[in-house]
Amino acid sequence: MTDSMLSKAATMEIPINRNGDTRTLAEDDSLEQVAKLQWSLDEKDLQQVMVSGPNLNETSIVSGGYGGTAEGIIPTSSIKGPAVRYNAQFNRRIPVTGQGSSMQDSRSSSSTTAEEASRGVAVEKLDFMKQWGLNTYKCTKQMIAERFGRGSRTVDLELEAQIEVLRDTKRKYETVLRLARALTNHLYSMVQTQHALGDTFTDLSLKSPELRDEFGYNAETQKLLCKNGETLLGAINFFVSSINTLVNKTMEDTLMTIKMYEAARLEYDAYRADLEELSVGPRDVVNMARIDTAQEQYQIHKDKYERLRSDVTIKLNFLDENKVKVMHKQLLLFHNAISAYFAGNQQQLEQTLKQFNIKLRPPGADKPSWLEEP
Repeated sequence: MTDSMLSKAATMEIPINRNGDTRTLAEDDSLEQVAKLQWSLDEKDLQQVMVSGPNLNETSIVSGGYGGTAEGIIPTSSIKGPAVRYNAQFNRRIPVTGQGSSMQDSRSSSSTTAEEASRGVAVEKLDFMKQWGLNTYKCTKQMIAERFGRGSRTVDLELEAQIEVLRDTKRKYETVLRLARALTNHLYSMVQTQHALGDTFTDLSLKSPELRDEFGYNAETQKLLCKNGETLLGAINFFVSSINTLVNKTMEDTLMTIKMYEAARLEYDAYRADLEELSVGPRDVVNMARIDTAQEQYQIHKDKYERLRSDVTIKLNFLDENKVKVMHKQLLLFHNAISAYFAGNQQQLEQTLKQFNIKLRPPGADKPSWLEEP
């Protein structure tokens, strides 16, 4: 009995681990602490890997432990399934959706597109300013060279003569227009004076019985002159309006085209001189590239110059035909109206206005009626 109890006690004092090895309890506790420490370190390493480690698609899973062969390596790119995130606090994996990353990608793509658009606009403006500055420099250089007699100038003698005639004609027509307006103002003042004088004579004829007939004759004469003056005033106003359209619209439009032609001529000569200067230089690679660029710009400005020269020639021809037709009609109107007025031929004066389809405005037509007044 005693031996059996001793054998049981001896048996109970011998610890048996999971491998069947006999070890002391102290060693077993130390191994358990080491395992816990190792587990905590693994959790910290896993958190670090999840935060700053490589992408899971670029890693691989090794089966068979550290001593496994290469056959046990499985690329994680072949593993399909939802992405997960490891939560070390609760010791579990949390699925990760792609909404946040897609929103970030869309924002980054939109900001990138806006930056590229703004950068493109800035580059276009910079290129435009660069080209404008270069063109201005070349044209200024050519203009100074022409004024000092150091540069050549493209001249079309026939076209230059027509342009000079047009400018001289415009100056003379402006003089005619200014004088015709002055005549209109004087005639209007005279008509107003005759109208007032006729009213005064009529009033005096009523208040002076002894001079009623004399005041009455003069009043009728002034009223007739006032009526003829208004008719003549309508004819001269039509003449002034037609001359003003011819001078300040038709001729001015042609002169604007001429200014564009002259600017194109200056640019053409500037790029032509630049090409000639480069052609004299050495024939290296850099200079040949510059010559090709200058040749291209020269051809562009040459085409522009020839196109505007053709436009100027066409407009000058049309202007001459139009000027002859307009002035023939207006000069005939002016002559017939003036002659009939100073001859006292009221019937011929009215017939002249009908001939040229001129309608007179009744007195006070410019003033609004009492119904239209506020």
